This record gives sequence, C-alpha cells and structure tokens, in this order.
Amino acid sequence: MSSDNTAAELKLALDMLEKEKEISRDVLFDAIEGALLKACQNHFVKADNYKVEIDRETCEYHVYAEKEVVDEVEDPGLQISLSDAKEVDPSLNVGDTARIEIQSREFGRIAAQNAKSYILQMIREKERDAIYNQYVGKQRSIVTGIVQRRVGDNLTINLGKTDAILNVNEQVESEHLRPNDRVKVYVLEVKKTEKGGSRILVSRTHKDLVKCLFESEVAEIQDGTVEIKAIVREPGSRSKIAVWSNNPDVDAVGACVGVNSSRVNSVVDELRGEKVDIVNWDDNPGRLIENALSPAKIVAVFADPETRIGKVVVPDDQLSLAIGLKGQNARLAAKLTNYKIDIKSETQAKDAVGFRYEDYMFDDDEYDEEEYDEEYGYTEDGEYTGDGEYSEEYAEEGEYADEAAEGSDEE
Repeated sequence: MSSDNTAAELKLALDMLEKEKEISRDVLFDAIEGALLKACQNHFVKADNYKVEIDRETCEYHVYAEKEVVDEVEDPGLQISLSDAKEVDPSLNVGDTARIEIQSREFGRIAAQNAKSYILQMIREKERDAIYNQYVGKQRSIVTGIVQRRVGDNLTINLGKTDAILNVNEQVESEHLRPNDRVKVYVLEVKKTEKGGSRILVSRTHKDLVKCLFESEVAEIQDGTVEIKAIVREPGSRSKIAVWSNNPDVDAVGACVGVNSSRVNSVVDELRGEKVDIVNWDDNPGRLIENALSPAKIVAVFADPETRIGKVVVPDDQLSLAIGLKGQNARLAAKLTNYKIDIKSETQAKDAVGFRYEDYMFDDDEYDEEEYDEEYGYTEDGEYTGDGEYSEEYAEEGEYADEAAEGSDEE
C-alpha cells in the first residue's frame, strides 16, 4: 500500500507529465501498473497472480498477490495455508482465493530501479507516439519552426517538441536561412523510424506552401467564398495563382490582395520577397489565358480546347512584358492554364497564320456564332473542362515566341 506522501508525490508527477508531455493520465496509470506488476514478478516469482489497483483520483495504489487457500502448501508463490489465510480474512476456507497485500518496500532496490526504468521507457514510447500522431495530422499543411543547424546541405527545423528535416532540394536557392531564423514550412511527410521516433520532412519550395499561406491570411478562402483554382510557382522568383469567387458580390482577387495589399504582402514577406501574381479564374480558356499573362495587355487570344494551344496577340510595346524575363511570365501562364501559349506582337501577327481573325472566318453557311468569339477566338463549346491543372508536356516543350529568350520583365 502506498503512503499518503507517496500518493501525493505521484499525483504531482502525473500532473506535470500530462501537461508537459501531453500524455493522457490513463496511459501513465497503465505504465505504473505495468511497472509494479513487473517489479513483483522479478522480485518474488514470475507468475500471473499479482494485481495492482490504483485510485485514479488520489493516486493511492495497492498491490496484491492472489493465492489459493490450501491445507498443505506446495507452491508458496501461488498457494497459502488455511491458517495464514485466516489471519488475512477469517471468512476464508480451503479452495477460496486470498488477496495478500504486498508492501512496495518489500520489492527491494533492484526491483524498484527496474520499475522506474520501465515507467520511463513507457513514457518515452508514449511521448514519441504523441509527437507522431500530432504531426501526421499536419501533413499537407504549414507549421512554424526555428532553424536549428545545418547538417551537410540539409537544415534541421525545430518545431517545438521535435525537429524536422529541410532537405537541400526543398530549400529555395535564393534564401539564406540562418540558425534562429523563424520560418513557415510545408509538411511533406511524417513517418516512423525503426527506433519508434518520427521523421518529418518539410519544404520551402512546394507550391502548396503559397496556397496554405493564402488560406491562413484570407478569411474568404477559409469560409469557402473564394477558391484557389490553380497555382504555379518558380520558388524564390515568382508565383501565379488563379482564384474564383462563389459569391458575385465578392471580388476574389481583391480579397486575396487585402486592404492596402496587406494580405498579399504578408505572404510575400513570408516568401522573402518572392513576387506573387493573383489573377481571376475563368472557364473560358481565352479569358483565362489573358488573365494568366497579366500584367501584359492583350489584343486577342485564339484558344483551341482540342489541341490546347493558345495563340496570343499583344501590342508591340507589350511583347517583352507578356513573355517576361527569360520567358518566365509566358512559362508560368502556360503551366497555370495547361495550354501551350505562343505570343506574337501585332506587327508579327499580321503575317502569321492562326494569329489573325480572318484565319477563323468561315463561309456564311458554315459560320457558327456560338463557337466563335470575336475577341477571344474560341468560346466554350462544352468540351473544355477548365480544370487548370499544370501539364508537364506543355512546360517542357517551352514553345513560346522566339523572343522569349531575349525578353525582359518590364514590370
């Protein structure tokens, strides 16, 4: 039986462990019960006739050995004589089960040390499980951490109760993170190690880092009024996101930008200066391509949903802006719209097949007014899904105007 002081100390220790380690009291009580049973078996005899009772409120505990009452004892660990049993409980008779209480001081020093080691081991295991369960639920979301140290080319990020790994291929080349820097990272994967710990892999380059940052900043995204339909990113340089409002009275782009650009600036600050273009999503491929090429002004777009090719005409003085530095603006627009985009200036378009309105004019009896839009070329004809997903095929081909390689960003 435990003393009042022992019970009070145990209760205090359990309260501290529950608060600091976030391990439930039931788990801790199970660990203590297991440790006491193990101590009994190690000190007395390896048998299954020991029972532990702990009051979950007061933390007072009792340890019993259940023994069969017999006339002649053959196994002292499992049996007790009738005379000895009568001293415990006068009502006991041969064949009954006597509960003999064992004082913890009888365990001995070695048994007590073993019990302590068992409890600590159980607590460490439950703590590791608690950390794993906490972070496995945060996969595909962002967490805040502090840069700890560099291990080779990788960085360790302290998340509070555990560390995460930021591999070199998940780091932004233009960022120079230093120890004690506070950063937000995207949780890629959480898995258990062979020793029972947790291995957490995080990223600063994933496009969904930008998505999650906007979700945390924009209330309209959180409540579902505004949706992020598509997002593309060249880490450290530029991102483009296409947004859509489910409420005609809510401006999707304005909601993401915020008053005095407060919301988008918060995202840009966290991305350490990476530019972010926010454009309106449109199910019409021509309008979507025009929006995606922002901030360049567009004269005409001829979009073919079957071939997923968009031919774009821009003013002569907007060609470099539409293409962007080293073709970046056109490249990101192609990924955002999932269209191969070819851009020409008005002067170039005059002699280029597919860039003139007359190339899409039909005989009077063949012209279908519903399938042709004078400003955007093809309109919705029921075949275009408007999913806006990124296509590796279009990105790798890189078929933009010849000027892309020499274009300059005029923003």
